Amino acid sequence: MTYSSKHLYHIDAPKDKVFNAISTIEGLANWWTVQTNGTASLGGEIQFDFGEIKGPKMKVIESMPGKEIVWECIDSQHGWVGNTFTFLLDENDGKTRVRFSHDGFPAQDDFYAICNFSWGRYMESLRQYCQTGKGEAFGSEGYR
Repeated sequence: MTYSSKHLYHIDAPKDKVFNAISTIEGLANWWTVQTNGTASLGGEIQFDFGEIKGPKMKVIESMPGKEIVWECIDSQHGWVGNTFTFLLDENDGKTRVRFSHDGFPAQDDFYAICNFSWGRYMESLRQYCQTGKGEAFGSEGYR
């Protein structure tokens, strides 16, 4: 049995803008970590680093413009290899509804709790980036 970290929330921005933020290197670098490199298109690989810490490498395994992005972790120092990360977008009440999940945790332990908390923080950074043009990506001026 594996566990998932899930988040559902709304962004007051068009779906295309939100999709751009989760499907391009520039977009990702503005809300998750400024140290984002690689190719964000279908089949591409994206490396996310956090200062001196080598972060996960993701492969884009599904991409439906304006609707969905799915990554599979292919390299990680933190046990995420094989985990999947899904962003589903739809329109609800004139806003973009985001359903995010990180699937593949072996237990709901302290590491799960840390990741779940951090994902919530980064989902808010994504919302701020899409709504105001300024997120709180790791390594950015606004990061706290």
